Amino acid sequence: MKKASIITYGCQMNVNESAKIKKIFQNLGYTVTDDIEDSDAVFLNTCTVREGAATQIFGKLGELKQLKEKKGTIIGITGCFAQEQGRELIKKFPIIDIVMGNQNIGRIPQAIEKIENNEGSHEVYTDNEDELPPRLDAAFESDQTASISITYGCNNFCTFCIVPYVRGRERSVPLSEIIQDVEHYVKKGAKEIVFLGQNVNSYGKDFKNGDNFAKLLNEVCKVEGDFIVRFVSPHPRDFTDDVIDTIKNNEKIARCLHLPLQSGSTRILRKMNRGYTKEKFVALAEKIKKKIPDVALTTDIIVGFPGETEEDFLDTIDVVKRISFDNSFMFMYSIRKGTKAATMEEQIDEETKKERLQRLIEVQNECSLNESKTYKNKIVKVLVEGPSKKNKEVLSGRTSTNKVVLFKGDLSLRGQFVNVKINECKTWTLYGEIV
Repeated sequence: MKKASIITYGCQMNVNESAKIKKIFQNLGYTVTDDIEDSDAVFLNTCTVREGAATQIFGKLGELKQLKEKKGTIIGITGCFAQEQGRELIKKFPIIDIVMGNQNIGRIPQAIEKIENNEGSHEVYTDNEDELPPRLDAAFESDQTASISITYGCNNFCTFCIVPYVRGRERSVPLSEIIQDVEHYVKKGAKEIVFLGQNVNSYGKDFKNGDNFAKLLNEVCKVEGDFIVRFVSPHPRDFTDDVIDTIKNNEKIARCLHLPLQSGSTRILRKMNRGYTKEKFVALAEKIKKKIPDVALTTDIIVGFPGETEEDFLDTIDVVKRISFDNSFMFMYSIRKGTKAATMEEQIDEETKKERLQRLIEVQNECSLNESKTYKNKIVKVLVEGPSKKNKEVLSGRTSTNKVVLFKGDLSLRGQFVNVKINECKTWTLYGEIV
């Protein structure tokens, strides 16, 4: 039996697409394995958002050269980097057999067949970037969680982001197809459904039938079964009142909302082309917290964007303190060729970026600890994920607000919801007992 390996870089969208690639290989009769040395096909599902992505991918291709020479393994490249580079990848690395853009992973079987039958030395599929890809089944790593792409591409053109150039313009998946996918995975036992998109809450803007993100959330909550719905990533500019009300009125929708800030400075937000001000962001976050009191907000923040002054950075610190995010994904700005920000003047030196990032981390850690302390003595509903990685005698699970909870219990509870009383609160982890 032939074997295939899939190596994934980047975002949750790539993780979702790797699960689809895994299912494709299984349908072709391959066993999917983590053992690259024993593989007849190796696919790299690539990212191009951050500057270091190319170095990482080229390094892995260098490692695969010996495997190609030794075993004749089929080498495939998919994802954003493949979409961006196209045939240039084959010029740099002739060992590559298949280059497959984001929209084309459904054509993997025909590409594999052509390579196996020696009908061509290289297969390149990077077209159709502005069309909806076919709906494909997926083999996820966990049978508890299924992710579903509800939009593809992006229309925002943030000046730091390459995504619109490699994933095309925004396209929404018909609502009926999404509901069918949800029903399919819930019947298979999924307890957590994650909606994916570069900008999920602009879902339906390209439709003329009135379907929108609020309607989609309402419809998915009507699907029978005990499961929870999450989504990433929304855009603050498109977070409308009807979406907030829908979340408030449906317990199936997770109480953890990701609201990317990127910067707390209105001046920098304008340079980023984000479409909102510091004041509008704060007002939105406060409105969400008022309407949904048990919500936990998380965010993304870029430190050291071109032209960022100390005053701009302090604006970011101010927003983090005022909103008290449950968690933040914090990054130093890195140049990405092909974006407007890459050619901006006043690039910030690495030392300043590192110093600001460290200060931001300290502030966020304090906020995270304070948010965790609010759970003391509360009883929370937890989805049991399995044994803790550090202590197999303890179970690990997550709340609706995405907080990790550790507690004693039988492994048979895996995949079930249980009520846990919280006895101890640390920055990133809660400890409790089943009640």
